[in-house]
Amino acid sequence: MTVVTETPLAGRVAGKPRVIVTRRLLPETEARMSELFDVALNADDLPMTREALVAAMQGCDVLVPTVTDRIDGAMIAEAGTRMGLIANFGAGVDHIDLAAARARQIVVTNTPSVFTDDTADMAMAMIISVPRRLPEGSRMLLDGKWSGWGPSNFLGSSLGGKRLAIVGMGRIGQAVAHRARGFGLEVVYHNRHRLPPAIENMLGARYEPDLDKLIAEADILTLHCPASAGTHHILDATRIASMKPSACVINTARGDIVDEEALIAALESGRLAGAGLDVYAREPAVDPRLLALPNVVLIPHLGSATSEGRGAAGLRLIANVRFWIDGHRPPDQVLEGWA
Repeated sequence: MTVVTETPLAGRVAGKPRVIVTRRLLPETEARMSELFDVALNADDLPMTREALVAAMQGCDVLVPTVTDRIDGAMIAEAGTRMGLIANFGAGVDHIDLAAARARQIVVTNTPSVFTDDTADMAMAMIISVPRRLPEGSRMLLDGKWSGWGPSNFLGSSLGGKRLAIVGMGRIGQAVAHRARGFGLEVVYHNRHRLPPAIENMLGARYEPDLDKLIAEADILTLHCPASAGTHHILDATRIASMKPSACVINTARGDIVDEEALIAALESGRLAGAGLDVYAREPAVDPRLLALPNVVLIPHLGSATSEGRGAAGLRLIANVRFWIDGHRPPDQVLEGWA
């Protein structure tokens, strides 16, 4: 998070604030929120329509959305004057028009850090699975086509000595680098700002300022950058074409940072060895061509899906709302310049 300027607090709410939650949270989180706030929960857990979101924003003090809720400037303009806080459940806030919220002096908070290790674990699982061809092997076994062990059958690639290229070296990127070191991977990274030498040494990571070079020389490319105008299709057709035929792509960040059409074409033609995807361009829809490919690991956006992580996010969410109610700056307020 980059602090540029601060957003004024919306002010204290008298009595229990009206809090509307757009999706089901953990039972213990919902129970605690019900004790503290005048809360409306989403019992059926169905994503709210645009119209329902606008109506919620017009009738609440605090809206608690998730990544599935796209809140644009036009919706915020219709919100009226009551809503003063958007307390997002999750770290990413690219689905919220932050500029529009600031213009209306609506505070936006998130729940950073709590999903770092869980998402890094998922990325590492796919970094192992794709080169070793685990999805293909599992599919062969489930289809009843395995004929037994053979010394030259179903060979994958070792991890040791391979180059892991990390795009985005924030909390999650660093956590992946830390894990990768134990598998003997050479870690090279690209980031908007180079890390201090002490952190590079601790992680055993080398900085590459040239993103095109980093991608072209990668054996395994893993993406950990936020979604923004600057990162949309950061892995485009040109960069995919520059990659080694033996390389694979891992994405646990956001679907729109990859040109999915170009990635599918490269995988279908054998231009790339494989991919591991936890996010997609048009979630929850997954392109059927991806589903048909034997050389990909496809996960339904499970990077943060642990009871521990979701529970910790609930605690952070409640703390942010309580700070705001009391007239204090929430600890996880998203300030101008966030990316």
